[in-house]
Amino acid sequence: MPAESAKPNFIVIFTDDQGYADLGCFGGKHVSTPRIDQMAAEGIKLTSFYVAAPVCTPSRAALMTGCYPKRIDMATGSNFGVLLAGDTKGLNPDEITIAEVLKSAGYKTGMFGKWHLGDQPDFLPTRQGFDEYFGIPYSHDIHPFHPAQQRHNFPALPLLEGDDVIEMDPDANLLTRRVTERAVSFIKDNKNQPFFLYVPHPIPHRPLYASEPFMQDVSPAIKAKLANESEGIVDYKTRDKLFRQAISEIDWSVGQILDTLNSEGIDDNTLVIFTSDNGPAVGKANPLRGKKGQTYEGGMREATVIRWPGKLAAGMVNDQLMTTMDLLPTFAKLAGAEVPGDRIIDGKDIWPVLSGNEETPHEAFFYHKGNQLAAVRCGEWKLHANPDGKPTELYNLTMDIGEKTNVLKENPKIARRLKRHLDAFATEIGQNSRPAAFVDNPKPLSK
Repeated sequence: MPAESAKPNFIVIFTDDQGYADLGCFGGKHVSTPRIDQMAAEGIKLTSFYVAAPVCTPSRAALMTGCYPKRIDMATGSNFGVLLAGDTKGLNPDEITIAEVLKSAGYKTGMFGKWHLGDQPDFLPTRQGFDEYFGIPYSHDIHPFHPAQQRHNFPALPLLEGDDVIEMDPDANLLTRRVTERAVSFIKDNKNQPFFLYVPHPIPHRPLYASEPFMQDVSPAIKAKLANESEGIVDYKTRDKLFRQAISEIDWSVGQILDTLNSEGIDDNTLVIFTSDNGPAVGKANPLRGKKGQTYEGGMREATVIRWPGKLAAGMVNDQLMTTMDLLPTFAKLAGAEVPGDRIIDGKDIWPVLSGNEETPHEAFFYHKGNQLAAVRCGEWKLHANPDGKPTELYNLTMDIGEKTNVLKENPKIARRLKRHLDAFATEIGQNSRPAAFVDNPKPLSK
C-alpha cells in the first residue's frame, strides 16, 4: 500500500459491450489493441474479473456503489431492462458512489462518457460525486433511429456538460475522440492533486462508429453503404463491420491516457484499470459461452487489465475471482477514505489479491438477470438455476471454462452446497435492500 502522503490517482476505463476475446492480449485476432496489450505486459491480466449484470444500467450501478444491482433496486429500468430517456427512475442520490467516497478523501473527480444511471437532473453524475461531467446520459442508440422507435418514441440524443445540455444529436463518429480529449485535459489540469477519472466509452455498443483516422482500412463497399444511410436511418448491419475500427480507436484512447500520465510525471502514482460493462453484442466472448444479456460467463466475465508501475507486478496473470464491486472498497483503502459503514457493501478490498498472493475474498459470486438470481460461482464450480430456484446446470469452470458439459447429475453434493448459497443470498438480499429513486413527471433532456 502506498504511503499516506502520496495518495494514488485512479482511472477506470469502462467500455460498452466488449467481449472477453475483444483484446489482443486475451486472444483476439479480429482486433488490434497494441496499447492495451502493452498495458497488460506492464501490469496484470485479470482473467476471472466480473461485472454484476449482463446489461448496461445494473452493471454501472454496481461499479458506482460496490453493490449488487438488486440490493439498490437498480437491476432494471422502470419498465425496461435498462433506463430509457426521460425515465422516472434513477440511482438514488442517497447512495454513496465511488466518486463521493474519494471526494471525502480530497480527490478531484471527473467523468467523461456514458452514464446510464438516470437522465433526470437529480440523477446526473454531478449529483453523485463528480466535479466534472461531459458525455451522454445513456446509450447512443436511445435515439429516433432505433429500430424499435415506434414502440419507444425516443427523443434526440443530448450531450451534456455538467448539468447542461450543450448539443443535440452529437456526431457519434467523434464521441470516442471527444471523450478522450476531455479525459486527457482532466489529467493535465489535476496532475498536482489526487484524482479519480472515470471514462465510460459509449462504444463498442451498437451501432458502431469510429472517427475518420480509423476508417482508412474500411472497404469501399462498406463506405458506400454508409454514405447511403438516409436521414434518420442507421444501417446497423453494415456498421457491425466497423468493430475492428471502433476497438482500434478505443485502444488509441487508452494510449493517449497512458502517454499523458507519463508526460505529466504521474505514471508511477496512478492505478489504471480497463474493463467493460458486459459481454458482447457484436464482438467475441470465446472461449466463454454466452454474450450480452446472458448469465453464462460470456455475459459477465470481462477481459480486464490493471496497471500501476512499481506497485503491481508486470506481465502477470491473476485468475482469482474479483468484481467491479470491489473497486469502491479497494480504492477507499488505498486513498485512506472511509467505506460507508451504515449500509451493506457487497464489494471487498482486493488489494491483497492484486498486490500479493492472497486468494479472492469472495466465498461466492452471484449472477443476476434483471432481478432474477440466476447462478452462483463458488471456487471452480458454477451452478445455474431456473426462476424458481431449481438447479439446472453445473459446470467446473477450471476444467470447462466454456460451460459445455453439464455435470449436475454427477455431482449432487456440490449442487446442494451451491444451492444453499443461492437460497441464503436470496433471503439476505431480500431483507437488506435499498430503494432506487423516482421523480414525478420526468421529461427527456433537451437544449
